[in-house]
Amino acid sequence: MRIGKLMSEARRGRPIQYDPEVALQRARDVFWLTGFAASSLDALSAATGMNRPSLFGAFGNKEELYIATLERYRDESVDALRDMLSGAQSLRVELAEVYEKSTDFYLASNEAARGCLLIGTASVEAPHRPAVQRVLAESLGAFNAVIEARMQKAINDGEISSRTDAGALASVASAVLHSLAVRARAGATRHELDQLSKTAVELLCGPIDPGE
Repeated sequence: MRIGKLMSEARRGRPIQYDPEVALQRARDVFWLTGFAASSLDALSAATGMNRPSLFGAFGNKEELYIATLERYRDESVDALRDMLSGAQSLRVELAEVYEKSTDFYLASNEAARGCLLIGTASVEAPHRPAVQRVLAESLGAFNAVIEARMQKAINDGEISSRTDAGALASVASAVLHSLAVRARAGATRHELDQLSKTAVELLCGPIDPGE
C-alpha cells in the first residue's frame, strides 16, 4: 500500500487533493456493497473522487486497493473486539455485548444489511486470490486470538470449567459471529439474530444460575 509514500510527498510540500484514509473508507463501502468482482473502476473512482491514474498511483491495482480496505477493516475490528473483551466485566456480559454490537454493525445500512466485509466478500475471492486468502486467514486468526485470550482469563478466574479448551471455545465463539454476519446478509430479523446470540452465550458460558 502506498499511503506512506503519499504522506511523505505531503511533508515535502507536494499537494495531495484527497485524504487517503477517506478514500480507503469510501472504496471499502463500494466493495462491501457489491463485492470485489462487481466493483468497477468507474464506481471506485466516483466514490473516492480520484481518477484512475490517481487511484492506481495511490493504491496500486484494484486487488491491492481491496486488500488495503480489508486490512484497515480488520485492524479496526480487532481493536474494537479487544476493547469489548477487556475483562472488566464477566465473560457472559462482555460476550453478549460483542454479539449485540456486531449485530448492530451488520444490520446498519440504508440499503441492505451488509454483514461483515471479510466474511461477505473476502471468503468469495479467497479460493482463487492468494493475497485475499492470506488476509482472510490472518484476520480470522487475529479475531480468534483476542477471544481465546479472554476465554483463558475466564478459565483462570473460574468463570468457566478448567477442563475447557480456550482455543476451541474461541473458534466456536468466532463461528457465531460469522453466522450472525451471514444471516444478517441473508435477511434474518433482529429478533432471530438476538435469539441466536443469547443461545450462543448460554452454550459458551453455561446457563444462568437462578441464584445469581
